[in-house]
Amino acid sequence: MIFVDRVDGGRSLAGRLMHLLDRDVVVVGLPRGGVPVAAEVAKALNAPLDVILVRKLGVPSHPELGMGAIGENGVRVLNAEVVQLTGVTADEIERIEARERIELERRVELFRSGRELVSLMGRAVVIVDDGIATGSTARVACQVARAHGASYIVLAVPVAPRNWERDLAGVADEYVCVATPVNFSSVGQFYSNFTQVTDDDVVGCLNQAIQKPK
Repeated sequence: MIFVDRVDGGRSLAGRLMHLLDRDVVVVGLPRGGVPVAAEVAKALNAPLDVILVRKLGVPSHPELGMGAIGENGVRVLNAEVVQLTGVTADEIERIEARERIELERRVELFRSGRELVSLMGRAVVIVDDGIATGSTARVACQVARAHGASYIVLAVPVAPRNWERDLAGVADEYVCVATPVNFSSVGQFYSNFTQVTDDDVVGCLNQAIQKPK
């Protein structure tokens, strides 16, 4: 294990991001697991905290294996290699996307209700998750941030596989990771406490964040 929990991971990650302290930064977490990590980064950078809402598209026979992801404003990214290797059909992709869109919209309503979206226009945006496995969710999150006007994107995680930046080349402007273990099989193996983050946990992080002027 490398990190005690997501808070520990966030604090460790924040230490690698202090060069952004004097920039006009927004920190966005990927719900749910990335938000407690992002909250610690936002505190350290004295930056506003928000979320980027995306949903992984899992292979039907192996839901944990991501074949792509979707985001707000109709963004969709597919991993052509995974789709080809698993033989997933176009109809199956459409069904899975339709189902995940329902959950995405539920989360938009939950996490955006009564809370103004932090503007990303012309700003440096730090996109944070608790780790990266396939990178499909991070990829679509970066695209969503670009669509919202981000001028500079930092993709930041506590843990990722070796060469993760190469696999995500061109997605972000900067890549920051605390640890890239050799024997990487899942994000959770590098946390002592990797309990599921709830919707209430995410809302709590957002409510507690000190928001700068939008």
